[in-house]
Amino acid sequence: MKLSDGEKLIAIMLSDLYKHLNVNGEIDAEFISTAIYNNHLWSIPLKYSGLDLEDNEIPEDVKEVLNIMTMWRFIEHNYSELSHPDKSEVARLAAPFGDNPRFNGFDGNNETKQMGIAQCVIEELNRFNEFQDRDLNSHAPSLDGYRRMLPVFEAVQSSSLYEGNVSVEDLVSILRERIHPSNRS
Repeated sequence: MKLSDGEKLIAIMLSDLYKHLNVNGEIDAEFISTAIYNNHLWSIPLKYSGLDLEDNEIPEDVKEVLNIMTMWRFIEHNYSELSHPDKSEVARLAAPFGDNPRFNGFDGNNETKQMGIAQCVIEELNRFNEFQDRDLNSHAPSLDGYRRMLPVFEAVQSSSLYEGNVSVEDLVSILRERIHPSNRS
């Protein structure tokens, strides 16, 4: 979705009028204002999918963050289903990332765009509720590791759809990709 500067100003002014007049419509004026101020126009067609908007293409960086969050949902859920001995095995084989693996977000200094997208998806679009109330600032570069993990995750996910279960080896193979190649033994 693209808006000209004038259209943004008009939308913000209309949102302010909605709030001032306590209008309770189907469109959340506060959400529209936040989407415009944070340059998250892509979120409007996601929130209001019933609107037939011309340009509702999801930007590539948003798709990537959604894929990363889907991967972490998969990892966390499947890890939680493991027995205690299997969790210990994941911790050992995928060290240092295998002990209670959790989505920690993105680096607040260098990956702010991705962190903002994740926050919008969770807080404004009410998706990935399991990540609600987490500090999404990992305080360390994360994106490169997540990008290495994604292809392995996609392969594991597609095979687990047919087999119905995720093994310790599957989780370890995903988590070990987070380790920089120069540090792998």
